[in-house]
Amino acid sequence: MRKNSIKNTRINAEVKKELSILINREIKDPRIHQMTTVVAVDVAPDLKTAKVYISVMGDEQEKNDTLKGLESAASFMRGQLAKTLNLRKTPELNFVLDNSIEYGVNMSRYIDEINSNSSNQPMENLEEESE
Repeated sequence: MRKNSIKNTRINAEVKKELSILINREIKDPRIHQMTTVVAVDVAPDLKTAKVYISVMGDEQEKNDTLKGLESAASFMRGQLAKTLNLRKTPELNFVLDNSIEYGVNMSRYIDEINSNSSNQPMENLEEESE
């Protein structure tokens, strides 16, 4: 199976969906932050491993605690995946922190801030600056 095949894309989507449900509903580890999101899953073509990209809204300590909690629950999640997904092999889960959602929120905040500053500035000043 090729890396970008339709089958691999479908497996990635199914594993992502199931892991999202498991993390948000099944796992009761207090280290795992409530605002944990599965951003993407990249299952290897041989189905042996899967990189799970997660995003955590919080400080560095909460991110590290969440990562440790997910790593300790990886075997449980793998067992649950084996029960729900009909795969030849169940991939071993490797969790990776992804800051793309947090980065997007910060960029959106900066854009809003710039827009509010420029709307507060009178039009005459804007015309003078452009010349």
